[in-house]
Amino acid sequence: MLTIADLKKGETAIILDFPIDSIPLKLIEMGCLPGNEISLVQTAIFNGPLFLTINESNIAIRKDTAAQIQIEKVL
Repeated sequence: MLTIADLKKGETAIILDFPIDSIPLKLIEMGCLPGNEISLVQTAIFNGPLFLTINESNIAIRKDTAAQIQIEKVL
């Protein structure tokens, strides 16, 4: 299953599912919910955070958190 950590710069995907107890509440409050569209804007160097766009908001999340959020790529 693909996760946000598998996205490449500029790709867009739909959030499918994630383990709700291991995702920070702040992400859920910012719209990181199943069915929402997400785009990878930038990946920081040295395996740093991922900069994403969700619901016209920009956020940065750790790569290990991104690896828990399942997605389906939008073609």
